[in-house]
Amino acid sequence: MNIETWFLIIYFVAMAGIGVWTMKIGSQGSEGYLLGGRSLGPAVTALRLQSSSMSGYMFLGAGSLGYTQGYFSLWYAMGDIGGGVLNLSILGRRMRKLSQILGSLTSIGYLEQRYPSKWIRAIAAPIALFCIFFYVMSQFIAGGRGLEMVTGVPYAWALLVAVGVIVFYTFLGGYLAVAYTDFVQAIIMCIGMVWILIGTLQAVGGFTAGNQAVGAVNPNLLTMWGPGGFADVQWGIIIGAVLVFSIGYMGWPHVNVSHMAMRKPSVARTASLYATGFNLLFIPAPYIVGIMAIILLPNLDNPELAVFQVADTVLPNFAVGIVMAGIMAAIMSTADALLLQSGTIASQDLFQRFLKPNMSDRQSVWVSRFTVLILAIIGYVVAVNDPPAVAEVVIFSTTVLGAAFVPVYVAAAWWKKANVPGAIASMVLGTVSSVGWQLSGLVDVTAVDPMGVGIVASTLGIIIVSLATQRSHPVPAHIVDALEETAKIGPIPARMLTGQNDALASQVPKDA
Repeated sequence: MNIETWFLIIYFVAMAGIGVWTMKIGSQGSEGYLLGGRSLGPAVTALRLQSSSMSGYMFLGAGSLGYTQGYFSLWYAMGDIGGGVLNLSILGRRMRKLSQILGSLTSIGYLEQRYPSKWIRAIAAPIALFCIFFYVMSQFIAGGRGLEMVTGVPYAWALLVAVGVIVFYTFLGGYLAVAYTDFVQAIIMCIGMVWILIGTLQAVGGFTAGNQAVGAVNPNLLTMWGPGGFADVQWGIIIGAVLVFSIGYMGWPHVNVSHMAMRKPSVARTASLYATGFNLLFIPAPYIVGIMAIILLPNLDNPELAVFQVADTVLPNFAVGIVMAGIMAAIMSTADALLLQSGTIASQDLFQRFLKPNMSDRQSVWVSRFTVLILAIIGYVVAVNDPPAVAEVVIFSTTVLGAAFVPVYVAAAWWKKANVPGAIASMVLGTVSSVGWQLSGLVDVTAVDPMGVGIVASTLGIIIVSLATQRSHPVPAHIVDALEETAKIGPIPARMLTGQNDALASQVPKDA
C-alpha cells in the first residue's frame, strides 16, 4: 500500500470519527439533526458554506476549463470569489432572523412559511430534490475517479469507498457532522490546492515563464476571450459564468441552510470576512493549474484530470497523499451537504408535510437517514455505469437551482410585497426557462447562458405577478411584522421566538 493511500485512510477515519462524535447532538430532535441546534460560529459557518458550494468541480471542472479555455475560465472564478460574501451579506443575517421567527427548520420549509401555501413546498421540494440528486451524483463520480487514480483500485470499488464514508458520517451526525467535517475539509482542501499551485509554478519556471509558454501554444489563451480571441467571444456565456457562481449561490438550498444554523444573526458579518479570505486563497488556484497543465501535460486525454495529473507530476509522493486528501475534502464536503439536504427535503418537506403531519422527531430523523441511504445507492448505480462529465452536470444542476430559487430567497427577506402567486410564478418560470433553454440548444444558437435567461424570467415573474395579485393575495400581517423585525439590528424579541420550540416549529401554515 503506497503512502498516498495511507494518508487517505487516515483522513477517512478522521471524518468518520467526527460523525460518531456528533451523534449525541445529532440525535436531539429535528433541530439538532437538521440545524445543529443553531449553534455555529462565524468560522465554521463561513467555511462550511464555502466548502459545500465548491465541490469536486473545483478539482475536475475548473482544471478542465483552464486546460481547454485558458484565462477565459477565470470568468467562472470571478463569480465564485464573490459568491460567499454576497450570500452572507444579502441573506445571512436576515434569513437567520426570519427563519427563527417563523420557526423554520429547513430551507424549503422556510419558503413555505414566508409564502404561506402548501403549493410553495409542493413545487420547490421536487425541483430541489431533482437538481440535488444530479449534483450529488457528480460528486460521487469525482470521488471515485480521484481514488482510482491515486490508489489504483478499480473505479467501481473506489466509488463505493468514497460514497460509503460520506454516507456514514452524514447518516450518524446530521447537520453538525456535516458542518464540522466541512470546516476541517475546507482547511485541508485549501492547503492542498495552494500546494499544487506552488509546485506547478515551480515546475514551469514561474508564473511569467509559464504564461509565455502558454502564449506560444495559442496567444488567445492568455486573454479573457477564449481560444478564438475577441472576435469569437460570447458575452451571454460570460454573463452566465459570472452569475452561476456568484448570485447563483443564493438559490442553493444546501448552502442557504448555513444561515439558519448560525448561533446568532450577527455571525454573518464576521463569517463574510472568513469566506472572502478563503475564496481569495483557494478559488483561482485550480484554474491556473489547469492553464499551466497545457505546458506540463500537452497530450492529456481527459482534461478533467488536469489537476490530479499535475499534482502527481510536480509533487513528491508524501505530498500527493495530503493533496489527494484535499481533493477528496472538496468532493465530500459538497456531497455530504447535498445528501443531508436531500434527506431533509424528503422527511420534512415532503413526507411530514404531505403524508404524515404528526410524525415524531425520531421518525423524521430516520426518514431523513433512509433517504440519504437510498439516494446514495441510486447515485452509485448511475455513476458506476455511465458517468457523465462532472463539469457539465454541476453547471446544469446549479444553474437550475439558481434560476428557480434566487429571487424567491432574496425577496423573502427583503420585499414585503412578495406573495404566494409571485413566488410560484418565479420558481416555475425560472426552472422551465433555464431547462428549456439548455435542452432546446438555444445556448449554442444565441450564445446566451441559461442562468441569465432563468434569472431574468424568475425575477420578472415574482415582481410582475406579486404586484398584480396584491389585492387577491395580500401578504399576511404576521409576515409583514416578521419582515419589519428582520430588518432591524439586534436580538429577536422574546414574543417572536416561536422557532425555539420544536412543537411550534413543526406547525405548518394554512394555505393562502
